[in-house]
Amino acid sequence: MNTTALRRPLGCLKAALRQTRQQRALQRCLATAAIPSETKEAITIRQRAEAEKVSRFQIWPQVPTVRSTFPDPMPALRQQAISTLDPTGARTRLFSREHADSAKVGDVLMVTTKTGEPFSGAFIQIRRRGADTAILLRGQMMRTSVEQWFKVYSPTVTGIDIIWRRPKRARRARLTYMRKPKHDMGSVDQLVNAWKKERYALRSKSKQAPGKKARK
Repeated sequence: MNTTALRRPLGCLKAALRQTRQQRALQRCLATAAIPSETKEAITIRQRAEAEKVSRFQIWPQVPTVRSTFPDPMPALRQQAISTLDPTGARTRLFSREHADSAKVGDVLMVTTKTGEPFSGAFIQIRRRGADTAILLRGQMMRTSVEQWFKVYSPTVTGIDIIWRRPKRARRARLTYMRKPKHDMGSVDQLVNAWKKERYALRSKSKQAPGKKARK
């Protein structure tokens, strides 16, 4: 059997592959070659002509948006509702972000309502929704942990008092970890009783002060 006849086709394939590689290299060299100065000038002339054509068209001014002509009325309505529900501004100041003496997450609050006994518990979360702003308190009733939402501007809420302030600022906006037994404050009746005694003592001192002055 003649082996040269079998080797010739392989040699032809190799030659064809070499030619294709050389053609690809030439194409790459032509593609990456620098553009002559004449073609650049022609391109700039064509771009100027296109710009002149575009400048001939009349461009109408932009139509004003509805937001500029008719602003959002909801902020004014919310502020009006808050002013009617809280004319003195005490509730707004109590939960304001700007005032340093406002109630913070982690404090113990007591909410007094028209119906039922006052509820005291740890201030866990606040939901700011304008006139529907609400706070979440976690306390105990019958040795069972209970959470309850109270609307700050509700007419049924007669008073909100700060019983105890957290010594360190909480690093979270929602203290949901207080639901775990490890971090649960439990009953806050002791703090409430101490606050009531202090308040009663201050009231008695303020009543006795004018009598002492009169005796002198």
